[in-house]
Amino acid sequence: MLLALDPQGRVLGIAGALGVRLGRSANGQALPLADFVTANSAALLSGTPEQWARDCLDLDFIGNDGRALHTRGWLTATRDGWLFQAMDIGDLIRHQEAGDQRRQALLHAGQAAERIRLASASLLPQVTTELLEALALRWRVPCMALALYMPGGQGWQVYAQYRGHGAPGYWQEGQRLGQELADLHGRAPQRWSWSQLSQHPRLFALLGDGPAFLVPYVEISGITAWLFCAPFEPDTDSALGDAEWQQVCAQLAGPLLARLRDQSQRHEGGRLEALQGMLGAGWWEYLPATKAVLLAPALAHAWQADEQGRLPLENWLQQVHPADRDEFRARLRSAELNGQGFTQCLRLYLSGAQEAAIWHRVQTQVQGTATPPRVFGFLLDISDIKAQEASAAAAHARLRNLIASAPAVIYVLRYEDGALLPEFCSESLGPMLGWTLAELQQGGLAERVHPEDHDIFFARSRSLLRDGQVSCRYRLRDRQGGYHWLLDEVRLLRNELGQPQEAVGIWLDVTEATLAAERVRESEERYRILVEDSPAMICRYTPDLVLRFANRPLADYLECRPEELAGANLGAWLSDEQRQTFQERLIGLTPEQPVSTAEICLQLPGREHAWWIWADRGVFDEHGRLLEVQAVGRDNTEVRKAQQQLYQGAKMATLGEMATGLAHEMNQPLNVMRMAVANVLKRLANDEVQVDYLRDKLLRIEAQVQRAARIVDHMRVFGRRSDVEQQLFDPREAVEGALSLLSEGLRGKGVDVRLALGAERFAVRGFADQLEQVLINLMVNARDAMLGKKEKEPDFAPSILVGLEKRSAWAELRVEDNGGGIDPRLLEKIFEPFFTTKPVGKGTGLGLSVSYGIVQQMGGRLSAENGVEGACFRIALPLFADSPSQVPGEEPAAVPTGLAGQHG
Repeated sequence: MLLALDPQGRVLGIAGALGVRLGRSANGQALPLADFVTANSAALLSGTPEQWARDCLDLDFIGNDGRALHTRGWLTATRDGWLFQAMDIGDLIRHQEAGDQRRQALLHAGQAAERIRLASASLLPQVTTELLEALALRWRVPCMALALYMPGGQGWQVYAQYRGHGAPGYWQEGQRLGQELADLHGRAPQRWSWSQLSQHPRLFALLGDGPAFLVPYVEISGITAWLFCAPFEPDTDSALGDAEWQQVCAQLAGPLLARLRDQSQRHEGGRLEALQGMLGAGWWEYLPATKAVLLAPALAHAWQADEQGRLPLENWLQQVHPADRDEFRARLRSAELNGQGFTQCLRLYLSGAQEAAIWHRVQTQVQGTATPPRVFGFLLDISDIKAQEASAAAAHARLRNLIASAPAVIYVLRYEDGALLPEFCSESLGPMLGWTLAELQQGGLAERVHPEDHDIFFARSRSLLRDGQVSCRYRLRDRQGGYHWLLDEVRLLRNELGQPQEAVGIWLDVTEATLAAERVRESEERYRILVEDSPAMICRYTPDLVLRFANRPLADYLECRPEELAGANLGAWLSDEQRQTFQERLIGLTPEQPVSTAEICLQLPGREHAWWIWADRGVFDEHGRLLEVQAVGRDNTEVRKAQQQLYQGAKMATLGEMATGLAHEMNQPLNVMRMAVANVLKRLANDEVQVDYLRDKLLRIEAQVQRAARIVDHMRVFGRRSDVEQQLFDPREAVEGALSLLSEGLRGKGVDVRLALGAERFAVRGFADQLEQVLINLMVNARDAMLGKKEKEPDFAPSILVGLEKRSAWAELRVEDNGGGIDPRLLEKIFEPFFTTKPVGKGTGLGLSVSYGIVQQMGGRLSAENGVEGACFRIALPLFADSPSQVPGEEPAAVPTGLAGQHG
């Protein structure tokens, strides 16, 4: 290329290929040379051509495509100016730049390898990712990843990857690459083009849908790493060629694989040492040249070898138990001479301790054909296995002894052509039945089965073959001709094809148990007949009164069928108060006192109330919880009616005895009213009637009428029948009622009545009219006794004290007199029916007996004792409580029996 310049350096003409490449010419115009070059080159063209001619000029011209055209030229002086001769040096510059880039890439790769070698194990993934990022940014690769064939049999895996901003995500760190890279195994280590990769569908899918570039890393064992670049396809004129890319990949993958393999080996070594330590194992090698043994570190420490782990053979043999030493020596010598490996179980002492030898298994191998060969092996601690074998042998021996001495017969039946034939029987067959296995094999079992049990025995064989197991009972004849009941439990064993192979079973002599069960069944049948035919009502029920069983008499009484009563609630026939009292009584049952008896009242639809004498017995578990109640009852309705009639008759008798006193009580207000009327009539006859006088007389008459009405009303209430169920009442009411009927009669007889009732109010449960009847009986008896004494002692002043007080959980009423007391010889008889000390015709002997029954029926007790001046009767009644826990179990302090004077 030639350029003609004038002396000032302006271009006069352009010749050669330069004009074509520049796309322009001087066209007769004298333009400065600086207009044709880049700004950097223009800076070199300061001054005149004469100044430029001293050195070569490297100028970059601007081509018609905008690219720089690198040239090198020199100036030659001509007649009219200067001639600039230039040649194109672009190829030289490009090769130089490419070389620089290669050197920089290799330098960068070397630095990367050094970083990988120096990085800690925990930072290796992070450092590798940073190196991939730097490499990708340097060569403008959107996505780059390093895939390694991981040591330790983990296979191909993406170890690290980099993805630029906005680039697609092709890979993930830790991603497994199994079948994708399997297509490239065995291929030549070369760069793979996009057209080549498209022939492998798995790999094609892995690298996305754009151009990709793969660089392998090759070791002796083959390709162990791949550098993925996608979407990326380097130009043919790229500064880095295939060799440079492989060098970069090698600088990344080589040190990294070395580090990973070293870590894997260390881990494997650590695991191996730990495993050997846990197993008590280790390797050893015999060195024939020095007659020494090279031991693993753990074994070397155990047997105090030198620093290199060596131990003289004789010293090692001394650690072998004498019983195993000669055999081991001979086997080791044979392995050295004949090349034969061996396995031997022997006992070794550790650290020179001769007290306890530990069982080891020695496995020996021989390698090499040289003389002497290499002899090495492995030691394994099998002391646990030997201990288990010893334990198993002892257990097996115990099992044999147990089978031989067991009361049961263990047998095995062989399956042959659809039949089960005796194969084995334990030694207990002889003591139990007297037969031998040979006799059973010859005669068969069916012939010795009781004729009545043949169906059971043959059904047992069919069920065994069909279901695989069976349990049944039948009788088998012994040698003496007697029959034994046997419990036969047998299981069928099958082979791997499901075909019957043999049956294993056991015969247990249950003759005594079977006979005992038969006796129990017969006893239960007799008991069932006894329960069903018993006239008593028998049942079982839960603590919440749900019936579990009821016999026919109870069902008939309740007008039900026995099966209808199962599940019914017994409380349905009880009132609320009766049901509460019933359950409170059940709560009081304990394992120490499981029995309770009471009289209960039932409400039967369409019928009168029924009274039962009911006895409960609780059934408890081991923790003392009440599980069930067994009860027996009998109908006491007629007795109760007779008792009520007796109580009513006693009331009427009491009213009859008080007739004279009651007549006096009625005459008293009548006389007052008669006198008041007579006085009023007299005043009227004399015309002397005054309003105030008349009003006073009328009020007096009204008061006496009310008094008479009260007496009549109370006599009517006292004379009627008692309620069916007990009620709550204040004991003061009974005292006031008794005094309303007796007070005037007692005062008329000169008997002084004193009261000590106290101010506290409380309630008891029972019948107020019956308690009133008891008080009347006691006060009438006391009156009669004291009047008899007054006849003998005219100066005697009769006196009765009626007291009421609260003692703990009891209310105590007492009736005391000053009649002199009761003969001590009669205290034990006064409550007996028909016993009386009154003259014939003046007493029935039922008063105190009825009173005693009334108080006892109310849950209390009537007692008598001799006081200082006379007899003292005490009536103790339980106070009403809201809950059973408030009712104490103690009784009043003094509960003797007795009566003053005469008794009726």
